[in-house]
Amino acid sequence: MAIPETMRQVRFEGAGGPEVIRLENAPVPSPGKGQVLIEVAAAGVNRPDCLQRAGGYPPPPGATDIPGLEVSGRIVALGDGVERLQVGEEVCALVASGGYAEYCVADEPLCLPIPGPLSLLEAGGIPETYFTVYDNVFTRGRLKAGETLLVHGGSSGIGSTAIQLAKQAGAIVYATAGSQEKCDFCRSLGADAAINYRNQDFVEEVRNLTDKRGVDVVLDMVGAPYIARNLSILALEGRLVQIAFLQSSKAEIDFTPVMIRRLTITGSTLRPRSVELKAAIAEALRRNVWPLLEKGAVRPVLHATFPLEEARAAHELMESSAHQGKIMLEIRR
Repeated sequence: MAIPETMRQVRFEGAGGPEVIRLENAPVPSPGKGQVLIEVAAAGVNRPDCLQRAGGYPPPPGATDIPGLEVSGRIVALGDGVERLQVGEEVCALVASGGYAEYCVADEPLCLPIPGPLSLLEAGGIPETYFTVYDNVFTRGRLKAGETLLVHGGSSGIGSTAIQLAKQAGAIVYATAGSQEKCDFCRSLGADAAINYRNQDFVEEVRNLTDKRGVDVVLDMVGAPYIARNLSILALEGRLVQIAFLQSSKAEIDFTPVMIRRLTITGSTLRPRSVELKAAIAEALRRNVWPLLEKGAVRPVLHATFPLEEARAAHELMESSAHQGKIMLEIRR
């Protein structure tokens, strides 16, 4: 396939707010050993992109500083050693960086087929959230059928994914959100109850919903002001899974409940992990989640789509927290 020498891409001109976002022309990258080159159709916009832009989440060593953690598109070139994929195949892929561009390099094991019912645009919103949710809720959080999950930020891309996957796993799901509209959105995805944290105390609500038993797993992205409160509503052998800090990462807590109720505090980041560790998640998704996507039982929910040249507006929307579901960049129609 004919591949141009240059492409459009987004770069951050220093650390700062959305005003540091620039669109530029740059050479098209070449795939290395075990990699493919994707002509990008769509790229997801995620909170870590904003954190990178602000100077707080640099790419891992050796990765490009072009933002973007997930893409969908068509494979146009293969690096040495690629055996499973072919030029012309359409895939979605988890990438360490580089997604905000017309062409992006991806590791072969982190490329997954486009689920049948979904468009390329929709599939571009799968990898980052589905890898993150599956690994943290089911592997680290050990959620199983019949247990109860509390998802903070239920209307976000992560939250909307967690609600759907947990319900398909047979769990009871509660979610917090910041408006009645967002609470209705969470319930429309399958949440058994949604708590408006602006006018309801989620601790009190969870205690009422569970007859004071508490929940088995909490998935949290807020951090410091929620940590002690999250621990207070975990049931015996409960698990708190921390995946981000929209507020501070530092909190003073009493560990007595951890000991008395045998609680687990865990968490993770995805981007710095090796290809091999991410590939294990990809294989688990292919085995356990792709059938759900294929039959339409779960889906990425898209809130808004922007062209590449409007990446600044996409970041402004992300940081406003006004969205419900995923924010996407559509790069090739």
